[in-house]
Amino acid sequence: MARRAGGGRVLPDRPGLRGVSDPLADFLARAEAGLSRDPPGADDPTSNPRGDHSIDPDGAAIIPPRPHRHAAVLVPIVLRPEGPTLVLTQRATGLRDHSGQIALPGGKIDPADPDAAAAALREAQEEIALAPEEVRVLGYLDPYLSGTGFLVTPVIAHASPLAPFRPNPAEVAEVFEVPLDFLMDRERYFLRSREWQGRVRWFYALHFGERLIWGVTAGILNNLRERLYPDHPPVAADIPRAER
Repeated sequence: MARRAGGGRVLPDRPGLRGVSDPLADFLARAEAGLSRDPPGADDPTSNPRGDHSIDPDGAAIIPPRPHRHAAVLVPIVLRPEGPTLVLTQRATGLRDHSGQIALPGGKIDPADPDAAAAALREAQEEIALAPEEVRVLGYLDPYLSGTGFLVTPVIAHASPLAPFRPNPAEVAEVFEVPLDFLMDRERYFLRSREWQGRVRWFYALHFGERLIWGVTAGILNNLRERLYPDHPPVAADIPRAER
């Protein structure tokens, strides 16, 4: 048997890998069991997608109305000698949207893109020179609805450790990798809040060294953690007023 990855590549079914000590095998087994094999279609009635609105402890968040703008991000996992890592980017300064923030490679789904995986792979090649042939799509998470009305489909993939990961300076200031076990630790995730457009917005955040990963990126990573490494939800942090 074989299954078809986004973008048209047919991938062979893998034998069961549970109980294997190899870190990549363990991740692949979790991905096989926990990810959706098919992406949500552009017209699927996603009536209650995951998003920052769904973690508002006061229940006062406003869900961005339809029509939502469709986007996709690639979540690349790389096997390094020290263990699996996840590739993130720091957006270039001076960009109109989300300047300087930590992000996953991705962007809007164009009309010419066959599906979410094709869009994520195209954007990853444009942003960090990750060629599609260096990527094996593993599956999909639930869409994530941003506060600005983007319905983002996360495409989880295994990327070759030989991929160059060269940042496009027009869009990306830096490409870096975070140990997967760091990101899959629920104790590192906290809820934070800031005022945005006259309302208090709640979002996930975590620190990696001096970097702050927050917003949609942290929300997607936490969803990946919940799906593949399920445990209890994170706790709310005590946030100084200046950070709210």
